Formats: sequence, C-alpha cells, structure tokens
Amino acid sequence: MSTTDAVTFWDGVYRARKPPADPRPNARLTELVTGLAPGDALDLGCGTGGDALWLARHGWRVTATDISAVAVDRLAALAQSKGLGGQVSVVRHDLRESFPQGRFDLVCAHYLHTPAELDRAAVLRSAAHALRPGGLLLVVDHGSAAPWSWNQDPETRYPSPREVAAGIALDAGAWRIERADAPRRIATGPGGRTAEVIDHVLLIRRTA
Repeated sequence: MSTTDAVTFWDGVYRARKPPADPRPNARLTELVTGLAPGDALDLGCGTGGDALWLARHGWRVTATDISAVAVDRLAALAQSKGLGGQVSVVRHDLRESFPQGRFDLVCAHYLHTPAELDRAAVLRSAAHALRPGGLLLVVDHGSAAPWSWNQDPETRYPSPREVAAGIALDAGAWRIERADAPRRIATGPGGRTAEVIDHVLLIRRTA
C-alpha cells in the first residue's frame, strides 16, 4: 500500500465514523499512567484523541500524531473546544517517513496496526530513543480481534510483547522491560457492543 493509499484508507476510516464528543482513553493507559508525575507525552497514532485528551486533563503536555488529516484536524478542534489547546499539540506524520521532534517522559503507542507497510520495530525504536532517562514507552497491541475491528482476517498473527521487544532490539544497559504480558478485558465498541479481547502490553523504561 502506497503512502497515498494509506492516507486515503485512514482518512476513510475516520470520515466514516461519527466523531465522539468526548472520546474515551484506552484502558491500559489509565491503568498504567494514573499516579505518574505528569511531563511531556507523545501519542503515536492518536486517532480520535481519547488518550491525548485524558493525558492533558491530568497535567501532561501532549504531542499527538496520526497519519490521517481527518483525525488530526478533528482532535485539534476538539482540544480547543475543551480548553486544552495549550496542552495538546496535534501534528500529522506518516511514521514511515517522519517522526515527531522532541524529548518525552512518556510515549504511548496503542494499537499501532495498519494494513500499510510499516516498519513498526523502527518506529518503536525511534520512540524509545525519544525518551528522557526515566521515561516510559507503553506499547499496547491487539492480541485478538474485536468483532468491530477493521481487521477481521482470521490468518492475522499477533506477536507477543516479548517478540515485539526483541524486534525493537534495545540495549539492555539503557532500557529495561518493566511489563510484558497479555491481559484480557471486556471492551466496548460502537453502539455499545461488548466483547472480551486480549491486549498485548509492553512497558519499557529508559534507564540511561
């Protein structure tokens, strides 16, 4: 899938959805970040913006990015409407070609899956290197497909958190894996539908 096709695909995904007035944050974000001292955060693949807005409301300064101009424009307007424009900077990036500038205390990559070609290991390696010492990289991947997911391919394989960490290939002397597991939860999708899903959770701290 070319860059143009990937942008068209994701713009279509977001254009087809009614934008939520107050998008929910991802469950693993609130579970793992609550209680941390706020700082600078980067939200990779921000989508409708639930994570970015939640972080901003909890004192974080957030850079949120997505390949979709539809998603980016909607989130920028939503942050302004909620009085969070000063806390949330929204920028469009195709992570195959560019990566946001800055140094961060937290980088979140929730469900950064795409039908387009993407060297995810390289993107996540860039994310780890963008951390300040002591900062956290939180990667949450699908471990199963919800009934409402855009990807219903039964042949899809979901790499384990340890496999993802091995692919990033970080120096153990400078980064430490703090969590790598596959918890289950009940997720709520469009129209209030619910289903049990598996999350693959990887939490890495930069130590030096």
